Amino acid sequence: MEQHVQQWLKDKRTAHLDELKEFLSIPSISALSEHKPHIKEAADWLAKNLQSAGFDHVQVMPTNGNPVVYADWLHAPNKPTVLIYGHYDVQPVDPIGLWDTPPFEPDIRDNKIFARGASDDKGQTFMHIKALEAILHTTGTLPLNIKFCIEGEEEVGSPNLDRFVEVNQNLLAADVLVISDTPMLDKGRPAICTGLRGLCGLQIDVKGPKSDQHSGLFGGAVQNPIHALVRLLDSMRDEEGHILIDGFYDQVIPITEEERAAYQFLQMDEEKVRQELEVPALFGEKGFSMLERTWVRPTLEVNGIYGGFQGEGIKTVLPSEAHAKITCRLVPDQEPDQIVELLRKHIQKHTPPGVTVQVTPFDKGYPFMTPIDHPAIQAASRAYEKAYGVAAAFTRMGGSIPIVATFNRLLHLPVVLMGFGLPNENFHAPNEHFHLENFDLGLLTLCHYWFELANTPV
Repeated sequence: MEQHVQQWLKDKRTAHLDELKEFLSIPSISALSEHKPHIKEAADWLAKNLQSAGFDHVQVMPTNGNPVVYADWLHAPNKPTVLIYGHYDVQPVDPIGLWDTPPFEPDIRDNKIFARGASDDKGQTFMHIKALEAILHTTGTLPLNIKFCIEGEEEVGSPNLDRFVEVNQNLLAADVLVISDTPMLDKGRPAICTGLRGLCGLQIDVKGPKSDQHSGLFGGAVQNPIHALVRLLDSMRDEEGHILIDGFYDQVIPITEEERAAYQFLQMDEEKVRQELEVPALFGEKGFSMLERTWVRPTLEVNGIYGGFQGEGIKTVLPSEAHAKITCRLVPDQEPDQIVELLRKHIQKHTPPGVTVQVTPFDKGYPFMTPIDHPAIQAASRAYEKAYGVAAAFTRMGGSIPIVATFNRLLHLPVVLMGFGLPNENFHAPNEHFHLENFDLGLLTLCHYWFELANTPV
């Protein structure tokens, strides 16, 4: 990589961080309808930034939900075309009282930038724009062809992006898909993610009496929906986290001894994780390490549960209803729709007497894997090593990016997941932050990668 590209990044660092603060200050929460104006504001901000960076055909393209921002630069004949995917929407900020500084007032301290979206995924998406801008403005050209597809609904399961990709297959056609929305292993330990877990989720609504009742008059005579819900949820897992849904594990590909040895070689410090989380012990399926539990084993988790009186003090009420939200992380070759149906049958079979239950599915995505030996993956490995000075590890990720499988199915693209966040940066939690060390080294890595990939047959 040419020296003046690095110097440009160094000279522009303060300006880049000021721009990132602007981006992070927009509360583009896709899950809450009151933030619809902020979604548009974030999309428009991105479009303006892409234009000023030198990209062509910048568009804020409508969908049945939030818009997709598209841009391209296609002036490198006989060179690969890369599609860069990211998202500009963010998670809700609750519980707001646990934030040390307001979530949409970006604050830099301890060489970290704190704000909702700093790591997931505004910060990492922004880096792609700035890395390419550095090359374009210092050399007058790019070593390969680039397209951007940046959506605004990733945090709610990308419900409209499948259709958008299907309709715009020619517009989005490329040779490689690159995404930066995955974590590194640890500080100074870059990683290329070669597999993602899939996702399915549902809401359980338990209905008892027609309205809340006096617990002295009806307690012991009428089923309490909260008790019924607790029993129902408890029937889904045993005390060691093994999932008790009939057929749940039938399609799971067992971990190989080679994979197990590779994960042991990474030397994950489980005690360090326990201490960072401030829990008395880690928990999970018996016979599997933490990496195996989070990378190659499926899960079923209760994400929220509510019902009855929740104010200060006590109210002796027998509630009319209770609710829970659960999600399952899926691994190859589990099918989201099939797992939802298994859950539905289990709930029907185990519903306690005296209540009715309604099940509403939401959020689904397929698991995904990509070959480690693909040339685009190997080029990413070389780029990381040039910037960080150490070899990148090949990992899987416990999280889900549902659109990855869609891109692969419709556009037949190899997917390179090269992220720069750290696992403890509190994405989806209060005090989300992004280490600026990885902002700086990540920009260098991306610049190296574009030059490496330009000379790699893909």
